[in-house]
Amino acid sequence: MRALLTGLFMALLSLPLRAEDVTAFTLKNGLQVVVIEDHRAPVVTQMIWYRAGSADEKAGKSGIAHFLEHLMFKGTDKLASGEFSETVERQGGDDNAFTSWDYTAYFQRVAADRLDQMMMMEANRMTGLQLLEEEVLTERQVILEERSQRIDSDPGAVLQEQVRAALFQNHRYGIPIIGWRHEMEGLSQADALDWYKLHYAPNNATLVIAGDVTPDQVKALAEQYYGPLEPNPAIPARVRVKEPPQMAERRLTLSDSRISEQSLTRQYLVPARKSGDQKQAAALLYLAELLGGNPTTSILARDMQFGAQPKAIWTSAWYGGTEMDYGTFGVALYPAPGVELAVVEARLDALLADIAEKGVDPEAFERIKTQLRAGEIFARDNSDGLARMYGEALTIGLTLEDIKVWPQVLQEVTPADVQAAALLLDRKQSVTAMALPEENAE
Repeated sequence: MRALLTGLFMALLSLPLRAEDVTAFTLKNGLQVVVIEDHRAPVVTQMIWYRAGSADEKAGKSGIAHFLEHLMFKGTDKLASGEFSETVERQGGDDNAFTSWDYTAYFQRVAADRLDQMMMMEANRMTGLQLLEEEVLTERQVILEERSQRIDSDPGAVLQEQVRAALFQNHRYGIPIIGWRHEMEGLSQADALDWYKLHYAPNNATLVIAGDVTPDQVKALAEQYYGPLEPNPAIPARVRVKEPPQMAERRLTLSDSRISEQSLTRQYLVPARKSGDQKQAAALLYLAELLGGNPTTSILARDMQFGAQPKAIWTSAWYGGTEMDYGTFGVALYPAPGVELAVVEARLDALLADIAEKGVDPEAFERIKTQLRAGEIFARDNSDGLARMYGEALTIGLTLEDIKVWPQVLQEVTPADVQAAALLLDRKQSVTAMALPEENAE
């Protein structure tokens, strides 16, 4: 039976990657619309992506993008406070939102025959938001409590926040999405409305509809509900500052009584995924998967966890390439009992140097290549995931063609490309952070 399943899986991988049915058009007011057809179930996902995230905030107003995300669930000129989500729930659906450095997105997943109602409500809150002073103050306390729970009460989150602040010396990617507490405490109704009026407009958004719909149906509804909205000619160009040449690595140490086991993480500044030239990003993704993507078969796991002399109890590596301007490459190591952090760090550096000098194991490379192809196949089997993949890519400056050819780009990566990617991990462009139990602070 296992052999049969393996054979079926390999047969699946040998087939050409299924291209989803995607149609794109732009309304006269500048709203970009993407339709992803999936008729297997009578459900639909609507996602609206605004090209406004925390990296677009003015100095001193950190957290305003995330704050407005919360406030968008209050009232509009047609909906009472909280009525938006209550309506979605009554229809048997679910809705939510999220903010990143480069975008803010809102989504609803409902029965396909409820799409017109979702479009009507989402279009209404794009320009019709009404904010009461008391609601703003109450919600400000909510985001402050969210910061307390997610960041301030978690030493690991505190350390990672500090790592990012040190990694980006000039760019606003170093500012936490949720905001610095002292600046969050001063966010006002006027700040929220100013951000809303500047960035929330059809010509600053991408609408993604995925599910049991047709392009003609979506176009008619989009023109009906979003089409009458006026564009905002005052939306500023997304001009971002650049990082200066980074000349020295940075090292951080956090000791805390809540930390039970010491650990070491390192993040490097690396290139992000670029429109029209995604090869380098693909190679960095391979490098992360080979180095620490699998808890048992990766280079770090086999050498440091399951080698002749184990040095770590857990290892990991990852590549973050879905921001507009810069990418990050990260490694995390938890030493085995009695092993010093300096020992695992030295071994990490030796393994990275070995990849840069000798390359990667061909058999391991082929395994990752197969896994990434399988991942692309399964990712395209989920309409919600497709909506997010297209929305994020288009909002950070990639194109429909970039999304279409990405699976092919992944399959064209060579071991030599991965070896070259290892050379991008420059200690001068990195932050190494150590987390220690308080009694081991010295």
